Amino acid sequence: MENSCLFCRIVAGEIPATIVHRTESTVAFRDIDPKAPTHVLVIPVTHHANVTELAADPAAAADVLAAAAKVAELEGLDEGFRVIFNTGAHGGQEVFHVHAHVVGGAPLGPMLSRQ
Repeated sequence: MENSCLFCRIVAGEIPATIVHRTESTVAFRDIDPKAPTHVLVIPVTHHANVTELAADPAAAADVLAAAAKVAELEGLDEGFRVIFNTGAHGGQEVFHVHAHVVGGAPLGPMLSRQ
């Protein structure tokens, strides 16, 4: 655990979160600023700064994806959902503990807006 990492502190129970699903290796909790009717973050319990670091740990990566699929099932996202990883400042990552956004519950529109 990194003491300054917000998500490590959620894993440790130091900061409250609305937990949706928990396994030995992952925690899934509701985003505090949801972008869709369902917006849940899935994180590995072990600290990996971004998806590149997570990819170096295939077991942890598989656990995060399995937990994301379970969250979609638990949330009733039968009509579809997205799993999004933001990596790095240009990718929109705001908390540097890798996390998958599971979003759905309504039509989500185009993947990226044109700028």
